[in-house]
Amino acid sequence: MQLDEFVSKLETEFDDMPKGTLKADTDYRSIKGWSSMHALIIIAFIDISFNITLNGSDLKSTKTVGDLYNLVQQKRSA
Repeated sequence: MQLDEFVSKLETEFDDMPKGTLKADTDYRSIKGWSSMHALIIIAFIDISFNITLNGSDLKSTKTVGDLYNLVQQKRSA
C-alpha cells in the first residue's frame, strides 16, 4: 500500500472527518476532538489492514500520519 492510499483509508476510519483532511504531514494528535478512542481506531485499523499489532509505545514514537505509515512499513519488513 502506498502512502496516499494509507492516508485515504485511515481517514475513512474517522466518521466525523471530512475527506481530504488528513495528509502525510498531519500531526494526528492535533486532530480536532482527538481522544484515546482515536488511538484505538488507529490501532484497530492497522491490525485489521496489515495484521500488525501496535501498542501505546509505538504510537508515542510517531507524530504524523506519515510516521505511522513508516512504522507499519518497518514492521511489515521485520
